[in-house]
Amino acid sequence: MATYVIGDIQGCFYQLQCVLEKVNFSPAEDKLWVVGDLVNRGPNSLETLRYIYKLGDSCKIVLGNHDLHLLAIAHGVQPHKKQDTLSDILTAPDRDQLLHWLRHQPLVYYDEANNMAMVHAGIPPQWSIKKALARAAEVEEVLQGEHFIDFLSNMYGNQPNRWDKSLKGWPRLRLITNYFTRMRFCNCLGELELSAKGSPKEGPKGYKPWYLHSKRKAKDTTILFGHWAALEGKTESESHNVFALDTGCVWGNHLTLMNVESKKITTCRCKTQ
Repeated sequence: MATYVIGDIQGCFYQLQCVLEKVNFSPAEDKLWVVGDLVNRGPNSLETLRYIYKLGDSCKIVLGNHDLHLLAIAHGVQPHKKQDTLSDILTAPDRDQLLHWLRHQPLVYYDEANNMAMVHAGIPPQWSIKKALARAAEVEEVLQGEHFIDFLSNMYGNQPNRWDKSLKGWPRLRLITNYFTRMRFCNCLGELELSAKGSPKEGPKGYKPWYLHSKRKAKDTTILFGHWAALEGKTESESHNVFALDTGCVWGNHLTLMNVESKKITTCRCKTQ
């Protein structure tokens, strides 16, 4: 039995099948963790979503920004953009079943036994794992509740960009969501800079990748994340106890799978069919 974690799939279904075949993945024996962004931009979002859904208890996922964007489009609070590749899901006969399941997935998954957390973008330096799980639960409660469409309508935007425990309502939930699903660069106080998407060397003055802050409160927890393709799977030093899994498959690079126990990396760059 092995546990694997995979980077942003984004509808690249055939690369997903390729990399799982390379490790002889068996849903009956193995576990698969997915760091979010199951769908969008790639050609086979529906097949990807259906496959992950059918894995059932063999799979753990966290929501990424593209997964939330799918929910927003499906419930009429955002337009379907030209670059989106979600039409197959939106017109599928099982769309409601799939979207209901997706809406009930977490923003952060924590394996307490191994002190290991999975999140799409990251955990801001000012939050411990305990605080991160509590903040994630705030969003999850609303997203899974009767007012979820109101949440989806209010989650877009870059402000506020710094945590303050006095924040309330939609601004509070928007910032929490941005930390977990959109963050790359921030300063030591957790103030977000959301426009920069390049490599760490291209970051704006005064900001660092979230995982490089020396006083990061979750530094003793192993963190698995995606979202940041420009990292190319590298976080400069594994001593930071963080592992980047998004290696830009949807942009023509490759899909990365890591064995959680051994840290062995398997990749696939097979052609999209």
